[in-house]
Amino acid sequence: MRGKETVRDMVLSLAAIGVVAAAIYLFGIPHDEGAKDAGVKTVDYRVELDTARRAAPYPVAAPDPGSLPEGWRATSVTYRPAAAEDGAVWHLGFLDPEKEYVAVEQSDGKPVPFVEDVTQQARETTRTQRIDGKEWVRYEGDKYDALVRKEPGVTTVVTGTASYGQLTKMAAALTEKKG
Repeated sequence: MRGKETVRDMVLSLAAIGVVAAAIYLFGIPHDEGAKDAGVKTVDYRVELDTARRAAPYPVAAPDPGSLPEGWRATSVTYRPAAAEDGAVWHLGFLDPEKEYVAVEQSDGKPVPFVEDVTQQARETTRTQRIDGKEWVRYEGDKYDALVRKEPGVTTVVTGTASYGQLTKMAAALTEKKG
């Protein structure tokens, strides 16, 4: 009987669709803390690290395998040879045990635009900290915080959403090597 639909029929149809949508939301979409890194793959960065250390004009920084506490996972790695003012750029990204992002970034390009870019516009503070005998400057930002070390020929940044404690653990684990 086409044409005899009632408001009641439309309400029942919408209710049925609502039940299906609610079931998909509740049971089909992960809602726990483990979902924060769902789909993020762990990468083995050893080959890229060896390549970068041979090619880069500066000692490339990375944690030695096993030097970080349990639960740290490498999730991204890139090396880009010198290009314009960016210089040669090294990137190594991690998730820490709390599923927060931590990245090691290096460049021999202009320090100020490089630091602004990799820290998501974090601002330099007057606070410094000594890690393994090297002085790092703290940066604070809306998205990322960072530890920054500027040396002749290379700027090294440890940045991300993680706490300064976790950024410090990463900075302490770094080994810088060339070739």
